[in-house]
Amino acid sequence: MKFGPLEIIVILLVIFIIFGAGKLPQIFEMFGKWKRDFKKNKQGNVEELKETPATKTTKKSKKSRG
Repeated sequence: MKFGPLEIIVILLVIFIIFGAGKLPQIFEMFGKWKRDFKKNKQGNVEELKETPATKTTKKSKKSRG
């Protein structure tokens, strides 16, 4: 999903109206921290998957009684 410049402006305008000018820096700072943490955790998960060997799960067959 791609947003064009008009959609981004409308979204920012709505955010500005809802939260006001005083809260915007805090909101964008919080978003920046969330984005950094997300990228860091995503990279950590990829490295963790590369380090662990792939294990096959075996299904046990159920024996029917009777």
